[in-house]
Amino acid sequence: MTRKKKTRSLADKVTIRTGRRKDYKKWRHDNPDQVAPSRRFVAKKQQQRKLQAVRKLARQQSGQDIAIHADKGANKSPGDDS
Repeated sequence: MTRKKKTRSLADKVTIRTGRRKDYKKWRHDNPDQVAPSRRFVAKKQQQRKLQAVRKLARQQSGQDIAIHADKGANKSPGDDS
């Protein structure tokens, strides 16, 4: 008679949600309707995005203007050999 092999990990045997990461991932996959970010997290991220947009706009306005598609012959640099 062969004996059953012992396993060190119980992670595969667990059927309920425990605090372990693998179990939580499985529970999250099985219950997508119950998974949602908290209101506090959503508010925090919205605030971060607004702040990021304000900083980006400030950077864009403080930067120098360059003529990308100006008249092709008028704005040639001395070192430009195109």
